[in-house]
Amino acid sequence: MTTSSAFGAEADGADAGGSAPGGLLDVLSLAAVVLDDAGRIVLWSPQAEELFGYSADEALGRFAGGLLVDAKDLDLVVELFARVMESGLRWAGHFPVKHKDGTTRLVEFRNMRLQDERGNRYALGIATDQATVRRVERDLALCLRLVSQSPIGLGVMDTDLRYVLVNPALERMNGRPAAEHLGRTLAEALPFFDVDAIESAMRQVLDTGVPLLNQVTLGRTPADPDQEHAWTASYYRLEDPTGQVLGLATSLVDITDQHRAATDAAQARRRLALIADASVRIGTTLDLQQTARELAGVCVPQLADLATVDVLDSVLQGLRTGAAPTGPARFRALAVVSAYPTEATRAADAVGDLAQYDTDRLVTQCVNTGRPELRAKVTDQDLRRIARDDNAAALLAAAGLRSYLAVPLIARGEVIGVVGLQRARNPAPFDDDDVILASELAARAAVCIDNARWYQSQRHAALTLQRSLLPNRPPQRLGLDIAHRYQPASATSEIGGDWFDVIPLPDDKTALIIGDVMGSGIDAAATMGQLRTATRTLAQLDLQPDQILHYLDQATASMDHTITTCVYALYNPHDRQCHISLAGHLPPVLMRPGRPAELLDLPTGAPLGVGGVPFHTTRLDLVPNDQLVLYTDGLVETRDQSLDERLDLLLSLLTGGHRALEETCDLLLRALRRPGDHDDVALLIARLRSEEPTGSPDTP
Repeated sequence: MTTSSAFGAEADGADAGGSAPGGLLDVLSLAAVVLDDAGRIVLWSPQAEELFGYSADEALGRFAGGLLVDAKDLDLVVELFARVMESGLRWAGHFPVKHKDGTTRLVEFRNMRLQDERGNRYALGIATDQATVRRVERDLALCLRLVSQSPIGLGVMDTDLRYVLVNPALERMNGRPAAEHLGRTLAEALPFFDVDAIESAMRQVLDTGVPLLNQVTLGRTPADPDQEHAWTASYYRLEDPTGQVLGLATSLVDITDQHRAATDAAQARRRLALIADASVRIGTTLDLQQTARELAGVCVPQLADLATVDVLDSVLQGLRTGAAPTGPARFRALAVVSAYPTEATRAADAVGDLAQYDTDRLVTQCVNTGRPELRAKVTDQDLRRIARDDNAAALLAAAGLRSYLAVPLIARGEVIGVVGLQRARNPAPFDDDDVILASELAARAAVCIDNARWYQSQRHAALTLQRSLLPNRPPQRLGLDIAHRYQPASATSEIGGDWFDVIPLPDDKTALIIGDVMGSGIDAAATMGQLRTATRTLAQLDLQPDQILHYLDQATASMDHTITTCVYALYNPHDRQCHISLAGHLPPVLMRPGRPAELLDLPTGAPLGVGGVPFHTTRLDLVPNDQLVLYTDGLVETRDQSLDERLDLLLSLLTGGHRALEETCDLLLRALRRPGDHDDVALLIARLRSEEPTGSPDTP
């Protein structure tokens, strides 16, 4: 026989591929047995010894049927042997075989006829344990079923990262048949993906053997090119039982629905947080421009790259009719806020500017219809309808404006303005959810803006009334130099009812009055005007200050819920006496040259309007250059310091060097007033002259 030499020639081939032990054939442990035409064993492999228990010395030359087959099965075995030898047909199947240890085992056989160069015939039997074969078959069937029917996309790649297997699920996910995957790399098979990061991860797994699990990937495929999908990909290195690297297995799970749900939930949380933030940040003051800036600041950058807030000029002028606006619209720009420096800010109307937009402009349509105007993808035609002119449209184009949204500001059922939102760097176009969010923010802010507008209108009216009721230039009286100031509260606070007056009286007497109507706004200013008129009328009766306050108290009691503090001082230049009475007011300060300033120790009395409380008049003898400082509580009261501390500061400011009265007024306001003070101040200073001026003083 030349069988052995033939095997040797195959083994010596230069191109023969080696296979390390532990492969599939080793797992099956295939045994080889060769019988001559008489049925005797002529070749016996080591695997046969492992399978049947007999060594080669024990098996060679023996009749195989007698050695391995039970007597009851011998006739069948002889028949099968003869069929193979005569016909040359192969026989495959399982058969019970006796083991050397006396047990019987089912063995899987593959039998075939052999023939050498002399024409001698042999029977080759390939055998392995049936249990091993069935286990491998089950594992293989399970793997094939999982690969073919799994909803998970499965692929196998060789060590060059070329596809060698793709299951139907992966075909569906990628939108390409298996034939367009096999033999190709990831970049060749799926050119629509950014594959650099994916291939880098795959090579890392091939090099280290450490799996990478649940790597999230986003993209679009030919299967659904209009929608972005999300997948989790896992990579595993494939090895044979000896550890030789065979390639890479990939599994892909489509998590688009979960990803969208999670994205939507996160976006909803961000929107709720933005609305909550708006509730805190918008409307912190009653300043119109500040409120508009707060709205724009909330929108940027969470919702837009740039936000503008414009209010209809007719609303600011108080010309609201309740009817929907029509035709061209005139806007007053209140706020422009950008997330970064951009040409788009130059395209927007500057804060404070008044601009008119024709009916074809989107902001005009927004306020005329009371509905949002959305341009998800801005076109050249849209730019001309967004911008005020061609130059502004060019600036918006240069800034890269890609999406635009205008939302009306609606307060108490009436459109008062518009919020303009722009996206340039933000790649996502505005959508319906953004419209809902922007409309919610605009609705909350519109009421605050309208409140600020209404407040400023009322404040302006109250301030106008207040100033009209105060003396523009108190008359210079015999023996007195007089200076005065009135300073309203900050722009975010209402006007109060502080007032002062200098009243000429018969016999060269002068009444000095300062008072404070509790409350604010037009009502306080109107009440102040009534009291000032009543005081001027009563002063002409030449009554003592306590009597004047008594009658004023009665007049005030007839006014609804009015409480007023007041100082009434009556000065006679002929005897240089001053009679003073207080109605719940802070005491005046007396300044004398060379002496510290002091608060006059006077009976405080009760505020006007309390009723039934007597007032007292105190006589004060004055000398030339003495000064009386009358003031309202807004000059000295603060929220963070006690009244005593503030009064001490007032006295320290008034003590010392000689100043002009106007300088003293400025000093007190500069030192004692703070930005944002919520109360107005009236200040009146009178100084006795050392010599009477020539000429006649002002007469009543």
